[in-house]
Amino acid sequence: MTSSNNITTQLGKDGLGEQPWWVLEWMELINSYRYKKRLERAWIYAREGNVISIRFEGRRVQAEVQGTESEPYKVQLWLDVLTDEDWEFVLEALSQKARWACQLLAGIMPQDIERAFAASGRRLFPFKLEEIGSECSCPDKANPCKHISAVYYLMGDRFTEDPFVLFQLRGRSRKQLLQALAEKRKIILQNQQEIPGASINQAIENYVDAEKWWQYNSPLDPDLVVITPALESSGLAEAGDLPLAEEPLYPQAKQIFLEHLREHSNQKAQTAMLLAMATNATP
Repeated sequence: MTSSNNITTQLGKDGLGEQPWWVLEWMELINSYRYKKRLERAWIYAREGNVISIRFEGRRVQAEVQGTESEPYKVQLWLDVLTDEDWEFVLEALSQKARWACQLLAGIMPQDIERAFAASGRRLFPFKLEEIGSECSCPDKANPCKHISAVYYLMGDRFTEDPFVLFQLRGRSRKQLLQALAEKRKIILQNQQEIPGASINQAIENYVDAEKWWQYNSPLDPDLVVITPALESSGLAEAGDLPLAEEPLYPQAKQIFLEHLREHSNQKAQTAMLLAMATNATP
């Protein structure tokens, strides 16, 4: 592990190790650079601690990289910022999927996040390396130079800790994004409950008595009642990738948990079916 003033980076001999998909997406950009020898030198800079600091200041990345001179070189990186209108389209799309909102609140980048950005005709991730603006105070005229490229590598590590940095570079901080998303989700839920002007808390208070949800006081005609198994699944597939914590020491833990969850759901469904048919089954 290599530590510096503003970053803590896990570096090994062969690379950054297993990373989330959004980090791999970023790394693909720098690895697409055709001058491989330059990338090799940049990787050595990153691995050996030549990047003294990385600071995410607003919509720009400021870094210092120690080169051959006594004074470190100053590096800047930035992305094109989305307009307010673009962000309105993005937030509207994000708010339509509860899964996206849940994953973002859990600090996880939804793997299909670009579908939300497509609503504005823009992208969250740069499509090619040339879309990333960069400057370095070194005399090398090539861009990216090895100092810029070393910062690219360590930015990927920063994205591992906080994927919201990408949103920040596009013009919205974590706080701004989540607040706007929460407001839009609130409006959607209010409209679904058909309670204009009422708050979500008021809606919950009006429906806290779960027993009333299933009451039906009129007698049922036995000839009209048909008991069938549920036509839909437990809902796990529809929910998408659940934001479950990963444990590197037990890589199969998540899959085992989901299998047990499906098994439990199926057992409960079978028990409910038997009870509905007035058998002697017990819950």
